[in-house]
Amino acid sequence: MSEEVVLRVLTLNCWGIPYVSRHRDRRMKAIAEQLSSGDYDIVCLQEIWSLKDFNMIKYKTQDKLPHTHYFYSGVLGSGICLLSRYPIEDVMFHKWALNGYVHKIHHGDWFGGKGVGLCRLKVHDANINVYVAHLHAEYDTENDEYSAHRVLQAFDMAQFIRMTRQGADAVILGGDLNTGPDDLAYQIISGIASLVDACSNIHSDVGTSECANNSYTPKKIAKLLPQGKRIDHILYLGSKHFKLEVSKCHQPFPRRIPNESVSYSDHEAVAAEFKLIKGKYDPVEKDIRGPLKEALSICDTSLKEIRKQRIWYLLASLLLAVPLIWSMGFGLSYESIGVSIGVNVGRLLATAILCYALFMSSIWNCVEQNALKAGYIAMETRLLQLNRNTNLEKMSA
Repeated sequence: MSEEVVLRVLTLNCWGIPYVSRHRDRRMKAIAEQLSSGDYDIVCLQEIWSLKDFNMIKYKTQDKLPHTHYFYSGVLGSGICLLSRYPIEDVMFHKWALNGYVHKIHHGDWFGGKGVGLCRLKVHDANINVYVAHLHAEYDTENDEYSAHRVLQAFDMAQFIRMTRQGADAVILGGDLNTGPDDLAYQIISGIASLVDACSNIHSDVGTSECANNSYTPKKIAKLLPQGKRIDHILYLGSKHFKLEVSKCHQPFPRRIPNESVSYSDHEAVAAEFKLIKGKYDPVEKDIRGPLKEALSICDTSLKEIRKQRIWYLLASLLLAVPLIWSMGFGLSYESIGVSIGVNVGRLLATAILCYALFMSSIWNCVEQNALKAGYIAMETRLLQLNRNTNLEKMSA
């Protein structure tokens, strides 16, 4: 490898939900055109929920980005994929234990089987670990029922990066992390994995979601925060053999699709240009103990909440089971066919609700509780180790 290699990285949440996302076909074709005409080495895409869209983008960009990988997972697919100018030598996908709720069909995160994807690229004689991720969305800022899920996903991903980066000459993470630079999940990701934000010193105040200049942002939201939220990120880390230096970070796509009145997505694309240089990289060490303690508190609150939910679901099951059993054994003959049909429909509806309540109080409650416990213990273990290291440093000082 020469003394210096330029790496151009792009990340974009494409908002490609079939039958839901507006103007999806037009936008996907426009995104493919932008990628094929641009000069990118690595492209991280999220919310590519249709394989038809992935194959179309793959075909249109194959001259410049011949190496591709789609991460299959869950019911719908993970929605994340990677396009690369350089060969992909290894791939791996780590699915998160907490991924939203199966009964929240309108949110759909559970059906996507979300996680973090890893592709190891060979860039000349350097091994580059590129991670692609899409964390759980925040649907309600006032009452965020997924805060524990997102915090655990952040910790899990940071641990995954920390434990798989051995042997890599550099690390790049691109994706819709659904968390801003001041948020807890972001602090955990950057702190645990020692990652640096490529755009933090250049475009720290430029949003990527719910921006006023995006055609899909509701006017009411645009007025509250015109610059939007910066939740799409490109983070990086060097090694003892290679340094990564940021030379440019920007939003590369035009505000509107040419000759159209719509944006490319409801998110803005983010691109960063790196210089890959031989030499030792000194990682930025952050004190992550405070954020970990806060994360443990959130998980503890969530554990208490799901125990309460189990009691309520069990009570609901009991209240439904008693009249159902009584009605089954009470052999009434109905003179009116309409009354008979109504009673049977009521029984069927009550039975369906009973099954749902039993499922939530047993199987689902155990799944969520065990996932929270596993994450809690892992964070607690990491916090204890950090405290031990701090105490040893004080003793040796």
